[in-house]
Amino acid sequence: VQLQASGGGFVQTGGSLRLSCTVFGFTFDDYAIGWFRQAPGREREGVSCFSKPDGSLQWHAASVKGRFTVASDNARNTLYLQMSDLKPEDTAVYYCAADLDCTVVDGQLEFESGMEFWGKGTLVTVSS
Repeated sequence: VQLQASGGGFVQTGGSLRLSCTVFGFTFDDYAIGWFRQAPGREREGVSCFSKPDGSLQWHAASVKGRFTVASDNARNTLYLQMSDLKPEDTAVYYCAADLDCTVVDGQLEFESGMEFWGKGTLVTVSS
């Protein structure tokens, strides 16, 4: 089981960027896919989650709701994170991960079932 995130880069405030998470060894029928990010000096936070087993459920953190969306391409085993109206505070390393479902506790996405898998991150830098 592997996940590969890509698509990071440098963008100006207000711009858009699309990240890709390609999965290997499983499909979206098996696991929920979450996007997380970690900025320098800050804890990792969940950004968005997609769960096909739960009726293609989507969840987005309050900080990105209305600006970020997810879309799946089952033929390519790829989940996209479309980010728009980007802000400097969106600057972070973005990771995708797989877990049994999109568990949200007190508004925070948690992938801690013991069955989760993580990919390497991709850096997004938003200039002010």
